[in-house]
Amino acid sequence: MSASAGPIAAPVAKERFDAAGRRVLLVCVAGGFTTLLDQSVLNTSIPALRETLHARPADLQWIVAGYSLAFGLALIPGGRLGDVKGRKWFFVSGLALFTLVSLVSATATDPGVLIAARLVQGAGAGLVNSQMIGTLQDVFDGQLRARALGMYAVTGGLAFALGPPIGGAVLAAAGPEHGWRLTFLLNVPFGLATVVLAARHLPKPRPSTRNPDLDLLGLLLVGALTLVLMLPFVQPPGWTGWLAFAAAALLLLGALVWWQRRYARTGGHPLIHPALTRSAPYALGTATAMAQFGSSLAASLVLAMFLQDGLGLSPMGAALVALPSAVAMGVASALAWRVVQRCGRRTVTVAMTGSALTMLAGGLVAHAASAAALPWLLAFLQLLGGAAIGLMGSTNQAFVLRHAPAEAAGVSGAILQMAQRIAAAVAVSALSGVYLRETAGGGGHRSAYLAASTVCAAVAGLAVLASVFAGRATAREQSEDRPGDRPGEQHGDRPGEQPVTLGRGRTPVR
Repeated sequence: MSASAGPIAAPVAKERFDAAGRRVLLVCVAGGFTTLLDQSVLNTSIPALRETLHARPADLQWIVAGYSLAFGLALIPGGRLGDVKGRKWFFVSGLALFTLVSLVSATATDPGVLIAARLVQGAGAGLVNSQMIGTLQDVFDGQLRARALGMYAVTGGLAFALGPPIGGAVLAAAGPEHGWRLTFLLNVPFGLATVVLAARHLPKPRPSTRNPDLDLLGLLLVGALTLVLMLPFVQPPGWTGWLAFAAAALLLLGALVWWQRRYARTGGHPLIHPALTRSAPYALGTATAMAQFGSSLAASLVLAMFLQDGLGLSPMGAALVALPSAVAMGVASALAWRVVQRCGRRTVTVAMTGSALTMLAGGLVAHAASAAALPWLLAFLQLLGGAAIGLMGSTNQAFVLRHAPAEAAGVSGAILQMAQRIAAAVAVSALSGVYLRETAGGGGHRSAYLAASTVCAAVAGLAVLASVFAGRATAREQSEDRPGDRPGEQHGDRPGEQPVTLGRGRTPVR
């Protein structure tokens, strides 16, 4: 993706996916949609699930955030295993595990059973998603790669936005007691169909011959660091516990940095590719994605709680308020590439600013508007917020992953997703805690929603800052490494630069 040049440049011919490429893209999109829809559907079901299972607040935090915890833990090991051993059967086995355990979630009669099932589901989903980005980077080049990654990101965004309307419709049709169980069963037909398609159409495993070592200690250190970062937000400790987790995180981070350098000096291929640690645009773009994903997911959960617990809407009514977000996200995602051609990387910054403002406006409207007008006003703000996320989601991902070398395709995508999952666990736990504490303290649901929305807007504001700095870092890199230095690609993230000249797409010979 690129901005237009100063003088109008000749347009780049639009490449098309061939039949094999379309099948691979379909499998990856279907796998992403199935695993990412799961959590957003659950947001609408939380009140019904809480009543049926008599779940405590701590149970709810584990049910919601535990999925993200296990998802995040599985991403980098899964990505590295795919890089080294080939991706196809890790994809198939992860999706099969996710699908089968969905049956356990749907039939759970105790919060503990559901928590355990959600952890296993998260691990399966993490293993699947760690293969998807690597597969798309393996199979496609140039313009087709950017389009494929964009479609994958758009699918994730739509799954996130469509979850509440789908969950609301299921609950309205089946009733709260059985409806939340059916939301888990939705995974089964989608999952089974995708497993069959993946077994047939994903390229045969092609183990790496360049970097065959797995860096097992690096995998263990990353897993431990992820656990230490996410666990206190899933199950908040006291002040002593926070200090202990912070000290452990710093110790593990130092050990990981030391080990990666030592492993590289001995001739090994470290888990985290040196090109990723040296790339400021990659790091800052990942930070942007973290803040955006965490704030958006937390805002969606808090909105569902407010509409049902605070305004007394039915699950279907709450779903209809959220539906404009999904529609706007789909339309904006389809148009994002045209906006990027004109505005370059600034698209991410401007769209993220719009997202932050709509979150803040939602809290203010909820505090001041009448009960009759509030659902309509919130639906309108959801429309604006969905358009903003649609413009920036796939755009930011494409800008981030272009800085990853081919031999670290799986790990680079896994790190990006793991960072988003850490942000999700932190934001969901913290923001649901803010909302519940405000209501328990007698402040009322409107005040609670204002407080939570203000915090969400502040987190989204951090994404804006990170995006600004990412754009500046990209400009510095391009001034040092002029367009055309890489074979088959030219860079152009801002207006006034040369347009992208991209290589042909390719699909593996099978």
